[in-house]
Parts: sequence; C-alpha cells; structure tokens
Amino acid sequence: MSEHLSTALHLAADGLPVLPLRRGKVPFGNCPACAKNACGGRPNMKTPGLCTCPAPCHGWAAATTDPHVISSPTWAPAWRRAQAVAYHPGGAGRTVVDLDNADAVTWARETLPATRTVPTTRGEHWLYQGAMPSANAVRPGVDIKSTMAYARWLGPGTGAMTALPDIVRALAVKTPPTVRPAPHIVTVPAGGGECRHRTPSYLERGIAMAEERITGAREAVHTTVYRTFLAVLSTHGRCGCLADTHMARLFTAAQAKGETVRHCTDAWTNARTSLGL
Repeated sequence: MSEHLSTALHLAADGLPVLPLRRGKVPFGNCPACAKNACGGRPNMKTPGLCTCPAPCHGWAAATTDPHVISSPTWAPAWRRAQAVAYHPGGAGRTVVDLDNADAVTWARETLPATRTVPTTRGEHWLYQGAMPSANAVRPGVDIKSTMAYARWLGPGTGAMTALPDIVRALAVKTPPTVRPAPHIVTVPAGGGECRHRTPSYLERGIAMAEERITGAREAVHTTVYRTFLAVLSTHGRCGCLADTHMARLFTAAQAKGETVRHCTDAWTNARTSLGL
C-alpha cells in the first residue's frame, strides 16, 4: 500500500472526503467516458447529471470517505501516480482560509479569530468548523476553500478548530461593486412624504422574496439569479435605497446555489446595464 493511499484511508476514517492529486497538485483528468463532462457530471456538481463513474473523475466531486472506493482497483492506477492527497473541506463541514504569503498570514493573525493552522510552502491554512461557498482572491493572497473545492492535505495542524466566523463568510461577498443611486432627483408623493422604498418593511420584504426565489431555484440557476437581480434593481435601484448589505444577502443566496462571486458580479452588472443604471 502506498503512503498516499494509507493517508487517504486514515483521513476517510476520520470523516474527510479524499481524492488523489497528480503532478502539479491537481486532480486526475476524467476518464474517456467522462471527458469534457460528456457524462453529464456527478450528482453533487453544479452540472446536472447522474454519472456514477467509479474512477476518480470530476475533480473535487470525486472525493469520498468510502474505503472500498478509495482502495478499489479502479482508483489504484491513480494512487500509484499520486503526488499528494487532497480533501473536500465542505464535504466534511469545514472551511480552509488559504493564506498564500507572509502578508496574508500577518493580516489573518491581526484580523481573524484563532483556530487550527497548518503550515504550507508559502503561508498557512487556517481551518474553521463550518462550510460556506468557496471563493478565490477574496483579498490579496487569500482564497477560501470549502464547498465545491479541494484542499491539499498537509498534516493535522496545531490548535483547536473553532467555529466559522461571520468575518470569514463576509469575505466572499466583499468584492461586488457598490450600488450607487442614479444621478437624478427622486420624486416623492404630493404633499410630501418619503419614498416608499425607504420604508424598512417594504425593502426588507422585497429582499427576502428575492432571496427565497434564488434559494428555491432547482434549475437554470444562472438565469434565475440574473432575473432576480433585474427585478430587485428595477424596483429599488433608482431611489438609492439599496445598500451593500442588501446586495451581499443576494450574492450569498446565489453562492449557496453554486454561483461564483464572478458570476454574481457579472449578473449584477448586466442587470444594471440593462436598466440603464
């Protein structure tokens, strides 16, 4: 039994879904039947499908805790060529804050709650208990690896793992552009009064309904997110009532359905452009 296979079985027994990595610290390519996702993808991927390929295909989605799969003859060729072991943090209810350089580590020590840390070649992994959408480059030298992502196993680390804090969750929604009011005067009802959009209950109800619409999407998530953003902006985008916190809630709902920060930002920008905002 290879060292990597032995490590993988040990991690799987502890509840970490694992997969082999080849040279370059990347997953093995799909088998011929799954090449270019021709099979439709694994059920737990964004791409719908019912692929049950026994090979370690589809990157992070291949990660498993099943010792029979990990040690199967189908996975054996990959383990013989493996250069490292990876795991799916989100599948184990964990989040890895990947700090890629000394400046990022310094920032984390000054900003984030202490938790279990693992040294890496250039920085550190900070491990928190709790899952969230993954996001790259949330700030210089900082990536978040949790759901729909993999992290290389570099050892158990030191320190007690603490609960995923809100400050880390917020990192994934800090990149969207700021919503600015359109440069025109808001017309108020005759006789005075405030724009009804500024009524907290009206705006809150609108944002909550938009969150529910995104969360309830079972297919065509991209389209649903865009149309929801369009509806929110058409109602609230011209009076200056929308705040960054409202946009962050919508982005969070979209990312929970598998959308990336980039996709959310593009959808928001396209919706604003369509409305002439």
